[in-house]
Amino acid sequence: MAAGTSNYWEDLRKQARQLENELDLKLVSFSKLCTSYSHSSARDGRRDSSDTTPLLNGSSQDRMFETMAIEIEQLLARLTGVNDKMAEYTNSAGVPSLNAALMHTLQRHRDILQDYTHEFHKTKANFMAIRERENLMGSVRKDIESYKSGSGVNNRRTELFLKEHEHLRNSDRLIEETISIAMATKENMTSQRGMLKSIQSKMNTLANFPKIVFLL
Repeated sequence: MAAGTSNYWEDLRKQARQLENELDLKLVSFSKLCTSYSHSSARDGRRDSSDTTPLLNGSSQDRMFETMAIEIEQLLARLTGVNDKMAEYTNSAGVPSLNAALMHTLQRHRDILQDYTHEFHKTKANFMAIRERENLMGSVRKDIESYKSGSGVNNRRTELFLKEHEHLRNSDRLIEETISIAMATKENMTSQRGMLKSIQSKMNTLANFPKIVFLL
C-alpha cells in the first residue's frame, strides 16, 4: 500500500477518534443536563405547587439544551462523513490482506457512531418528555389556579344572588301578610255591617211597635 494512501487512512482514523472523543464529552454533558433538569423540576414541584410557569420556558437550560443538541448533531454528521470516506477507502484498497483489517476497523468506528447516535436520541427524547410533562403540569396548575380564582368570583356572585333571593322572599311575605290583614279587615267590616243592619232592623221594629198596639 502506498505511503500516501496509508497516511490518508491514518488521517481519517485520527479525525474519527477526535470526533468520537468530542462526542463522548458532549453526550456526558448532555446527559447531565437532562438529569439536572429532572431533579430541579421535581424540587420545584415540591417547593411551589402553585407555580404555573414551565421551568424551561425561556430559561438558560432550554437554550443550553438546544445549543448542545445542535452541536452533537453536527458532530454526528461529521463523524458519519468520515466513516463514509473510510468505507470508500476500504473499497478502493488494493491489498486484500489489509482490506479485512481495514474493514474491521471501519466496522468498529461504525459501531461507535451507532452507539453515540442511539444515546443522543435517547437522551434527547427523555429530555423532551420531561419538559413536556413539566409544561403539562404547569398548565394543569394554571387551570387549577384559574378555577380557584373563578370559584371565588362565582361564590361572591352566588352569595349576592342568595341575598337578593332572600330579600325577594321577605318582600313576598310582607305582601302576603298585608293582603291577609286587608282581607281580615274586609271580613270584619262586612260582619259589622251585617250586625248594624240587624240592629237597625230591630230598632225599626221597636219603633213601629206602639203603632201596632194602638191599631189593635
